[in-house]
Amino acid sequence: MPDEGRPRPEEYQPPLRWFHQAWRLVVVLLLSGVGWVQLIGETSTLRLVLDLLVGVGALVLVAFRRRWPVPVAVVTALLSSVSSAAAGPSSLALVSLATRRRWREVAAVGVLNFVAAEVYARISPVSQVDPAWLTPVLNLVVMAALIAWGLYIGSRRELMWTLRRRAVVAEAERDMRAHRSRLEERSRIAREMHDVLAHRISAISMHAGALSYRTTLSGDEVREIGGVIRETATLALTDLRGILGVLREDADGVQRSPQPTYGDLADLVEEAREAGMRVRFRDGIHTGTEVPDAAGRTLYRIVQEGLTNARKHAPGADLAIDVDGTPEDGITIELRNPLGFGRSTTPGAGLGLIGLAERAELGGGRLDADRVARDFVLRGWIPWSP
Repeated sequence: MPDEGRPRPEEYQPPLRWFHQAWRLVVVLLLSGVGWVQLIGETSTLRLVLDLLVGVGALVLVAFRRRWPVPVAVVTALLSSVSSAAAGPSSLALVSLATRRRWREVAAVGVLNFVAAEVYARISPVSQVDPAWLTPVLNLVVMAALIAWGLYIGSRRELMWTLRRRAVVAEAERDMRAHRSRLEERSRIAREMHDVLAHRISAISMHAGALSYRTTLSGDEVREIGGVIRETATLALTDLRGILGVLREDADGVQRSPQPTYGDLADLVEEAREAGMRVRFRDGIHTGTEVPDAAGRTLYRIVQEGLTNARKHAPGADLAIDVDGTPEDGITIELRNPLGFGRSTTPGAGLGLIGLAERAELGGGRLDADRVARDFVLRGWIPWSP
């Protein structure tokens, strides 16, 4: 029974091309010719012809050793017991069988070849002048050498096949890791673009909507709102340049803008208040404790997305933001605002919360969005350090 985890011989046996067949045939003919020539002058012509015909039959059979390895090895071994010309084909069949490295098959056929050689030595018409013990020893040495050679060839073939297989698997894993890295990088850039641009563009949409619906604005008010729109659009372009800089090589000399952290959170809330939003912000993080940049950036993006959603879906509603955290317990955040009326006119694909959930999970945290009574609640937990 084949060993578990080992390849089948058919998998690692190389194809036999004409060159490989040719040199094997030459070796077989030389071995058979040496034995057959010794019969000349020692036996009748009929015996020589019959010996040669049996050898030719064995030579034909050995051509099918890959298809039927055990039957061919057994038959050629039996033929070699009555024909010296069959010694070459039987030797080749034994070596070929040994390359399969199936110990029971190799041992059984090896013993059969040894017995066949002993039988031929007893019935051979060639006069024996050597000691009686020498022929069995020589036969044993020859059979052991043939089997060892076949085992070596089979082991080397299996090793080469295994190395090639590992190389193929390694290349496939490398390509898969590269593909996964590209997908993760695309997702990260998509999250950054959504988190940054959605916040800015929603503010532009809100102020532009005020210009469309409020027909009683004075000239100064129109200019003030226009200035806010221009400033917000400029900030959006600045953020977009920073994100696109991630796609370029460092050698291009792109100065990447620093990513927001916990220290920028208060400015983000104040910016939303200046834009007209009613925001209650409670920061319960222990004063003097430095929040790690990774956790602070995730916290910033969650608040930013909450402000964007409230501005899009519940304009004018009160937004409550509660943040608590310690190095031991991590950071918890809750954003709560009443549900808006009707459908938002600002387009959206619903990818913001999905991206934030992915961002939180990548950092080892979690983020959940739910409706509680008539409020929309966004809750999250972020580990202090990944």
